[in-house]
Amino acid sequence: MSAQNSAGIQTLLDAEREASKIVQKAREFRTKRVREARDEAKTEISDYKAKKEDEFKKFEAEHSKGNEAAETEASKEADKQIKTMKEAGSKGQAGVVKNLLAAVFDVKPVAPLKD
Repeated sequence: MSAQNSAGIQTLLDAEREASKIVQKAREFRTKRVREARDEAKTEISDYKAKKEDEFKKFEAEHSKGNEAAETEASKEADKQIKTMKEAGSKGQAGVVKNLLAAVFDVKPVAPLKD
């Protein structure tokens, strides 16, 4: 009976060692799979980020062209208005100078009134 018990115990110990090996392999596989999943996620994130950056650059390029056109148009309009102001100034310049000189040279003194 003790030989039979000893053989049974040995069988149980062998089964426990085998189960321990299976559990260890499962843990290693799980750890490996977690690492792989993490790496895959990082790759997907970097790809998605690169895609979105490209989209943003395209969007920015399209809309900055519109801004450049608006700036050019505003610059042309400002130049037109400056030219118009200069022309108006040159037309009235002689009259303004004449009025200023008249005010300086044609002095008409007035005595102050005492209250």
